[in-house]
Amino acid sequence: MVKDNLYEPFQIVLKEMLDECPRPEHKHSFFELVFIVSGDGMHHINNTSFPYRAGQLFMLAPEDTHRFSIKAPTQFFFIRFTDIYIKSSSLHTDAVERLEFILKNANHMAGCVLKNPADRMVVKPIVEAIIREHTNNDLYNKELIRQYVNTLIVIVARNIAMGLPEQINERSEEKALDILQYIQANIYQPERLRAECISKAFGISETYLGRYFKKHANETMQQYIISYKLKMIENRLLHGNMRISEIADELGFTDKSHLIRIFRKYKGMSPTEFKKSVSA
Repeated sequence: MVKDNLYEPFQIVLKEMLDECPRPEHKHSFFELVFIVSGDGMHHINNTSFPYRAGQLFMLAPEDTHRFSIKAPTQFFFIRFTDIYIKSSSLHTDAVERLEFILKNANHMAGCVLKNPADRMVVKPIVEAIIREHTNNDLYNKELIRQYVNTLIVIVARNIAMGLPEQINERSEEKALDILQYIQANIYQPERLRAECISKAFGISETYLGRYFKKHANETMQQYIISYKLKMIENRLLHGNMRISEIADELGFTDKSHLIRIFRKYKGMSPTEFKKSVSA
């Protein structure tokens, strides 16, 4: 699979209107924000497909795989950055912490990253301002672009944080954030999510690990893992074409029946009933 690299800390790319995507499925070694300027189609991320439309913003983390299937002619706007950009930006200390928070918690983002309706209204004019400055090359345009981009990334961080346990935020202990990031990065490999493996990875005794996680996340580690998997199952049911047996295999359930039993226990209905209830 093709893997793109970024040879500068920060890059902006405004594509011309496209009738079909020129790139096959690929991954990159950097972070990428993708704003849909116009058009619609499907965005395929990590074996899951999401409809896209104008005004949506997607977040891709390093090692995410993706491609686009264009339905109506589409214009894409890309903002690409590395962790070097995070460290070299002119943000205040608390904002830098938010950017680092993205790096630790961006894996497996589902669909449009903008979960807060108010942020959706703010993002479009910010992107339009960046495009205008990028196109016109006016006085101080580089400084303005940097400020606009920093604001966008902080907005993304806030929306990512909405999907985390309430007690976890950019000021949480670094080790607690590292454990969350480890769980997300290994969510497809259940053998790495055993307490024994996590305690060895972070130098915490198995006995203390459970208490430590619950103290910082306000839920047990097993509850967090199950909740995270359930959210991924919901996204695949609503936006993908995977069979339940395929989802069960992907997320490390024993079999299809095991997934259905866990889903019904926590959601009060089967995956099929859930999909029908949302589509109704």
